[in-house]
Amino acid sequence: MAPPPLSVLFLCTGNSARSLLAEALLNHMGQGRFRAFSAGSHPKGQAHALTGGTLAAAGIAASGLRSKSWDEFARPDAPRIDLVITVCDGAAGEVCPLWPGRPVTAHWGLPDPAAPEIPERDQPDAFRAAYRALEERIRDLTALPAEGVSAAEWKRRLAAVHRRDALPGS
Repeated sequence: MAPPPLSVLFLCTGNSARSLLAEALLNHMGQGRFRAFSAGSHPKGQAHALTGGTLAAAGIAASGLRSKSWDEFARPDAPRIDLVITVCDGAAGEVCPLWPGRPVTAHWGLPDPAAPEIPERDQPDAFRAAYRALEERIRDLTALPAEGVSAAEWKRRLAAVHRRDALPGS
């Protein structure tokens, strides 16, 4: 019998771009070994228009993605979360809720492709760059063996993936 999938929560401030991209990517690439969610400390309430377009261009379904508050995952009835990964510096610097089960936390900071200072004509390139960076990290994450791994080892592995020096089996 296969072990239950590892649940991963990707956090960002607005939950409209990077964290939603990561959620969709991990659910697509995780081959049932991972179950991804995303949320924001101050959710925008909807996905950025280029989030769905970026995923569609890569052949990944964006259906079911929605911008939501991280409060949904701090409630006692929330899904069990094993790993919490912030993908923006803003969310990493905020005081997070106390997550039930005390999941392992890590930071994979990426530039915001929807940042107001990025001209609209340059945003598609920024979204593709964020997608590629997340795809590389998630590919490394999904290549790692997950069974029997301690919290301290997960923390080390997630930091290594962020630094891009993770090797399968390491």
